[in-house]
Amino acid sequence: MTTVDILFRYAAEPDDASTFALGSLREVYGIRSISFDRAAHTLRIEYDATRLNAATVNGLVRRAGLNLLEELPLLPPQPAPETTRAV
Repeated sequence: MTTVDILFRYAAEPDDASTFALGSLREVYGIRSISFDRAAHTLRIEYDATRLNAATVNGLVRRAGLNLLEELPLLPPQPAPETTRAV
């Protein structure tokens, strides 16, 4: 098993129907966990990459009724290393 996390930013709080549908995603074989950060409007899903891929997970979330804005990187961008020049 290869676990992968994917992080999405969503537009608006999910309604009751979407929340119920997202909860039922836990029943999909390969979905390991789902967590919301309501303050940041993000949804993090851990899944088994040997069973699912990012496009499939994205489609499942959209079909559940959540309006996704973007997929976010899990790691913040790293600053470019400083280069030194010989003078």
